[in-house]
Amino acid sequence: MKLTSTIAAGAALAAGVSAGQNNYLGFNSGATLPDESAKFEKDFLAEFTTAQKLPGAPGTFNAVRLYTNIQAYSTNTPIEAFSAAIKTKTKILLGVWASGTTNINNELAALSAAVKQYGSDFTDLIIGISIGSEDLYRDSATGRTNKAGVGNGPDEILSFINAYKKEFANTALSSVPVGHVDTWDAWVNGTNKEVLDAVDWIGVDEYPFYETGKGNKIDNAGKLFNSAYQTTLGVANGKPVWVTETGWPLTGPSWDEAVPSVENAKSYWDQVGCEILFNKVPTFWYNLRDSNPANTVKFGVNQKLDGTPSFNLTCPAVSKSTSSSITMPTATGKGSTPSTLVTAPSQTGQSGANNAGSAKGADSSSDSSASKTSSSPASTSSHSAGSINKVSGAAFAGVALVAGIFATLF
Repeated sequence: MKLTSTIAAGAALAAGVSAGQNNYLGFNSGATLPDESAKFEKDFLAEFTTAQKLPGAPGTFNAVRLYTNIQAYSTNTPIEAFSAAIKTKTKILLGVWASGTTNINNELAALSAAVKQYGSDFTDLIIGISIGSEDLYRDSATGRTNKAGVGNGPDEILSFINAYKKEFANTALSSVPVGHVDTWDAWVNGTNKEVLDAVDWIGVDEYPFYETGKGNKIDNAGKLFNSAYQTTLGVANGKPVWVTETGWPLTGPSWDEAVPSVENAKSYWDQVGCEILFNKVPTFWYNLRDSNPANTVKFGVNQKLDGTPSFNLTCPAVSKSTSSSITMPTATGKGSTPSTLVTAPSQTGQSGANNAGSAKGADSSSDSSASKTSSSPASTSSHSAGSINKVSGAAFAGVALVAGIFATLF
């Protein structure tokens, strides 16, 4: 590649960071507590209230990413996070659980009931919806090697996107931007292109902590994250890329060169949150409190919800973080608006294929107990099934390319 084309490619990637982006600060929140009992309104109220009052935070964390619309252990009752969000004016990134199932009828029924029950008090808070979470990764060769649980392929995810759009075509949700959340290596996998083409925004989950074989010590975490993020931007075709999960654990066993500790969690907050994400990219940190009993490493910015963070949340003085004002996004999908059905190509690649160097890699030591195979999110922990253990194998060629581009530029 000539220098001029290298610079052009690098500039395009850099521009993608802010193109079409709106600023959200939030945390992920699942349907159950650490003992796997259901969360109810009071539990969500405690989370949302704590998140909005975190001392020293680089903005107000007044958004939440949910994995399901269904109240834990019910069939299609709206999750009580909705009423808690209304009471605390918390912005909502909706989630539809799409793994291990052939339809999302119960998810749609729960969401429809919530729209009817709460009206504009609810719909005005919705900033987007993700149809699925890491389903493509779990359905890949790497996901199966890692025993990540039952996922779903691109054709199924596309059909679910269309089902959602058809169901809400004439409602207040018709203009809500539709996305899908997955790992960066799932997005660069060409067999998943039909999903990328169908969505208005892309959600990426990335944990340098689990990047085995890449020098994943804390001092290198920012570089590893940025390489994966820039690689995702490179295939996004100008669509907004939201960071839907990232973080560094406080306690637990080491993973290759990565060591869980409060000090390292703070360092990651500074390197990735303050310097790259906060108030620049829609960001949903993992996590305010860790409610996943299966994972041996534990995350959590404020595990006890007592107003005292696990570490100092103040960004370093050199951080360029700006105001965290929230504005509603617009649908930016090329050739697809939230109310338009997307036609699947006549031929698609095998959904099980995956690129070498997956962000979840080929390390079969992944804790399969953390990846529940139930088709219902009600029986999962607060973290989405299959997104607990982020493992990595050999380096992906695209990361090396992006790294080379930015080395040339800067």
